[in-house]
This record gives sequence, C-alpha cells and structure tokens, in this order.
Amino acid sequence: QVQLVESGGGSVQAGGSLRLSCVASGVNLYSRFCMGWFRQAPGKEREGVASIFTDSLAIYYADSVKGRFTISRHNGENSIYLHLNSLKLEDAATYYCAAQRRWSADCRTWLQAPSDSDYWGQGTQVTVST
Repeated sequence: QVQLVESGGGSVQAGGSLRLSCVASGVNLYSRFCMGWFRQAPGKEREGVASIFTDSLAIYYADSVKGRFTISRHNGENSIYLHLNSLKLEDAATYYCAAQRRWSADCRTWLQAPSDSDYWGQGTQVTVST
C-alpha cells in the first residue's frame, strides 16, 4: 500500500522561506509516476502547485508560484521536496503531497486535474503572516 507523509509546515513571515518534505513508501522508484504538491486554502478550490516526473525529467509549476517555489527529488529515495521562497499571504494553505502512476510524462495535465483516487498524504499546514 502506497503511503505519503508530509512534513515541514509551519508559520512563516511574508517574504520568508519554508521547506516541505514528502516521504513515500510502497512506490517503485523505477516505475513511471508523477508526484507533486497541491494546496487548499479555506474557502478556495484545491490548486496544483508543482509536479515532478520520474528522474526529475519533467517539472511543472503553477503560474502563481513559478519563480518562487522549487520542487525536487533526491537520488536514491522515494521523497520529494518543495522549497517555498518569497512567501506571500496568499500562499497560506494546507499543502498535500500526491502521486499517480503514469505511463507517460504528462504530469502537467495531472497537476491541473488530479483525482481523489490518486495517492494522497494527510497534508501539512503553512501559515504566512505579515
């Protein structure tokens, strides 16, 4: 059974930085899959933040975070990370790690339209203050 566990959330001042981690178990490193980060703020729809494909060959970002956030994978581990830089008040949300097995590197479309049947973590909360 695939499990995703996020960590690293917390309270940060606007303009600051934060690093989120997602540790995946039960995921084959050598299988084709997309992993990514999504977020949901109170009263708002879920938003795809960033996705990454096997071997980090394909990376996509939402326009709202492009140039500020960085998604990455470390060699030899089933983990992804999200570096949140230059944080804004509107970045405050619960951030979820997710994964979906894929046979092609179309993580961009998945990021825009994930499924509840995908693998999801429990989320980690990020708050931003002035």
